[in-house]
Amino acid sequence: MKTMKILMGLAVLALGAQAQAALDPFQSYTGNVGVSTDGWGSTASSGVISASVPAGSTVIAAYLYSATFSTSGTPTVTLDGSGVTFGPAVPNATACCSLASWRSDVTSIVKPTIDGGAGGVYNFAVTEGQSNIDGEALVVVYQNAALPESTVGILDGFASVAGDTAAINFADPLDPSDPGFFAEMSLGIGFSCCSQKSSVEVNGTLITLNAGNNDDGNAVANGSLITVGSFDDPLSPFMPSYEEDHERYDLSGQVALGDTSISVTTANPSRDDNIFLAVFHVSGIAGINEPPPDPDPDPSPLTEPGTLGLLGAGMLLMAIRRRRMQ
Repeated sequence: MKTMKILMGLAVLALGAQAQAALDPFQSYTGNVGVSTDGWGSTASSGVISASVPAGSTVIAAYLYSATFSTSGTPTVTLDGSGVTFGPAVPNATACCSLASWRSDVTSIVKPTIDGGAGGVYNFAVTEGQSNIDGEALVVVYQNAALPESTVGILDGFASVAGDTAAINFADPLDPSDPGFFAEMSLGIGFSCCSQKSSVEVNGTLITLNAGNNDDGNAVANGSLITVGSFDDPLSPFMPSYEEDHERYDLSGQVALGDTSISVTTANPSRDDNIFLAVFHVSGIAGINEPPPDPDPDPSPLTEPGTLGLLGAGMLLMAIRRRRMQ
């Protein structure tokens, strides 16, 4: 099994003309890895959010996101009876309604249930303590020796409703002609319903005008307006209708041989949806947000002398001068 590499805080980010703070690279994982995403929202205070993980897997990391509206207070959420500790709010300053997202590391809650389990779908009870939470998104990254080598990248924060572009760079060029090549993206969107929608372009190609809706909510009402591209959702067709768009996309058709980046541009004309999460799963060891390789490296670069080398040379020169004086 390849050594897993965790890259933290490498925010190589391309910003659109209207951008203020696009989705930022948060974490990436490479090796024999997989990822499960799921969403849940309800006007009731409790429900179930799930993860799909094959038998023999080990959880690397798990993150729970909450999407809120009309508040600046930290949400109160429990997962399988354990209190969830969120980091600071990430408010979407470009949208209406005080929309925000919150992230918590819930590895310690999820890992004991999944590691050593029978495999398949694992259900976790989720409870919300207030009504201004539209729902949650659960992201679980795992490793399994039976899986092909791949790369998982998590971007979070918020995309400006006026238009934003986030790009992930790859250390090695992508090759969609390789057998088994895949490139998928799942989005998490809060406060969306009722024909509110966003457009999504990938590497300059428009793939949907209809990202949004409350696919993971139980009612068309505040407190249940969330959609997350989930493990049990079908891949959205190219240019889907509003009902066909499940926020889970196959990007392989937008990747060309030799590409070293995937650029995603979003816009929300109604200015009232919050795209707070993007999860990528790409075949091969990609090295997300590492600088692409130099296509024409200098075959004989000049090497500047190091500090110790300069110090040694100076001492040698002083010794020679003292000897001559003697």
